Amino acid sequence: MPLYPLFADLRDRHVLVLGGGDVASRRVAMLLKAGARITVGARLLTPELREWAKQGRITWQAGSYEAEWLERAWLVIAATRSRPLNTRIAADAHARQRLVNVVNDRSLSSFQVPALIDRSPLLVAITSAGAAPMLARRLRERIEGLLDPTRGSLLQFALRYRARLRARRRDPAADRRFYAWRRDVPAHVSSLISPSAQAKKQLAVALTDRREKQASGSVILVGAGPGDPGLLTLHALRALNEADVILHDALISEPILDLARHDAERIAVGKRGGAMHTPQASIHALMLQHARQGKRVVRLKGGDPFVFGRGGEELEFLREHGIHYEVVPGITAALACAAYSGVPLTHRDHAQSVRLVTAHCQLSLDTLDWSDLARERQTLAIYMGVSQLDELARQLLAHGRSADTPFALIESGSLPQQRTLTGALQALPVLAARHDIRAPALIILGEVAAQASVSHWYGELLGEPQGKFTLPRPLADAA
Repeated sequence: MPLYPLFADLRDRHVLVLGGGDVASRRVAMLLKAGARITVGARLLTPELREWAKQGRITWQAGSYEAEWLERAWLVIAATRSRPLNTRIAADAHARQRLVNVVNDRSLSSFQVPALIDRSPLLVAITSAGAAPMLARRLRERIEGLLDPTRGSLLQFALRYRARLRARRRDPAADRRFYAWRRDVPAHVSSLISPSAQAKKQLAVALTDRREKQASGSVILVGAGPGDPGLLTLHALRALNEADVILHDALISEPILDLARHDAERIAVGKRGGAMHTPQASIHALMLQHARQGKRVVRLKGGDPFVFGRGGEELEFLREHGIHYEVVPGITAALACAAYSGVPLTHRDHAQSVRLVTAHCQLSLDTLDWSDLARERQTLAIYMGVSQLDELARQLLAHGRSADTPFALIESGSLPQQRTLTGALQALPVLAARHDIRAPALIILGEVAAQASVSHWYGELLGEPQGKFTLPRPLADAA
């Protein structure tokens, strides 16, 4: 049977909660926020309920349930541990035309208590009509991440000035444009959403400004991480759900794109050797074109925008052209690939530093200080180096790096098809060719890389244990 959605104003209205346990306590806590006048009927109360009764926040009707308790109630919640008693309460409530909820028993209930997202005065309620409460709670968790806590603060300000806004804005279309322009206030001027008097004054001026604002676009550089959608940040997910246009790299996985707003325009601007290639100048032009059209543009980049992602160049371009921008960092490949392969990038006994290096072409290799990179007791995380493995190994060995230095070569890190190849530096090119390792792949080189052989936990492990890495000492010994 379908349910009719309803948000009830319970301020100063009598609500009867039957039962004095933990479930009743949780229901009472929600009702107190709604300003209800609550009577709890039970022989015993939890310490929390007892304290609220002592403070006068609720009324305790001690003893066994009597039908007369229902007479003043607008709403009834049955949270006892006895189904026969709950059945009796429900029957008495129905006979008196009271709305009743029997916790975890939809057949006896005339209303359901939904899973709630509270950004007061914004409330989002989710119900499965009692069929699958766990599903409703999971959906609440997903949606909650999309609603920044500052949304509630913004709405409270808007509510305070709503009458003045309506008086100044006779045209409903202009009113809609005003609020559409303000929809991004939490993201763009979150510094204004604070308890300070100055911040409140500034936001009040913005909300009551007579002048219509020309819709202005913006660009958000978003790091999508290495590919696993579970590694997206909440800010990244929110940006995807607010985007009008998404300019995405070739390595962005479909599951991540599936999380974006369904009607957003998606434009592939990938850069892959030997395949699709979008010049950086074209990416700049696309960002500028759509932002000047008043659109919210997400520049979606694999990993982190500022780690070999040319995010700095794109920010310079946007700044030069007066386009508002933000940056949402992502989990870079070195961190993700190491974690998904069980490799600690630093270790107090083996590596006190980490070097992030790119090796996608001969030109980039020629700029590296190989003597410095060949030092021991440091970890090298080498991006885009699959096509240069022979030269990488040759240079490191020639500059003094030990031939038996362990490596972990991680292909498609964090994705279901992840493969981790382990071995010694001297065999790196041969082993990679034997197992047909292909981009995208990241190389971790150093004593810590041997840990992949014993701590690897995700995807397929290839190769044999190598190197001199020893497991950390037990805590008792370390002390």
